[in-house]
Amino acid sequence: QVQLVESGGGLVQAGGSLRLSCAASGRTFSSYAMGWFRQPPGKEREFVAAISWSGDYTYYADSVKGRFTISRDNAKNTVYLQMNSLKPEDTAGYYCAAGIGMSMSDRPYKYWGQGTQVTVSA
Repeated sequence: QVQLVESGGGLVQAGGSLRLSCAASGRTFSSYAMGWFRQPPGKEREFVAAISWSGDYTYYADSVKGRFTISRDNAKNTVYLQMNSLKPEDTAGYYCAAGIGMSMSDRPYKYWGQGTQVTVSA
């Protein structure tokens, strides 16, 4: 059992940065790959980034590659998403998820957080 709670969202101007955190509870946290997804207003939920259980492997959507960095600290049961050079099109609700393996699909992810809002103004 894994419970996930996102935090760190807010309002930022274009070009700025935010760091999202996903705090997990449950003893199996380190066994899961973790992913970040987002849902822009009026659009479907989309993949952002994923990280393996060990943190050795990461994968990013083309839209955020070079700007966002996913990381995890298993000792703290926390996953992070560092977002730099933010653009208005990054505006979305951001969700972290836990699942088996790294996937660009949301289907393999069993556990989801409640989301945190990121708004980027022009």
